[in-house]
Amino acid sequence: MNYYLDVIKRYVDFAGRARRQEYWMFVLWNIPIVIVLTVLDFVLGTYPVLGWIYTLAVLLPSLGLSVRRLHDTGKSGWWYLVSFIPFVGWIWILVLMATEGHPGANGYGQNPKEIRA
Repeated sequence: MNYYLDVIKRYVDFAGRARRQEYWMFVLWNIPIVIVLTVLDFVLGTYPVLGWIYTLAVLLPSLGLSVRRLHDTGKSGWWYLVSFIPFVGWIWILVLMATEGHPGANGYGQNPKEIRA
């Protein structure tokens, strides 16, 4: 849960680097939240209001996290725009998000694994 809350706290931080674990733990927490909100939306008859509110609430934090994750792999945050290419784009972003970060410092800062260790 700390990974999720840390991302929310750094909601407009596009500088630095983010570990794979930080990214995937945020994604992992988002899945059950979206499922619960979707069920609530259907039960309350408000579909898709709660889902859209949540999506808008986590848009900037998830974008910031994605940019920091790309920085960890040595790529610019502008690489995120690749995800808008139909079909191939989201697969390429998925590969980039799963790729191991550069060891040591790169142009975007120190390796987050070394900082926490």
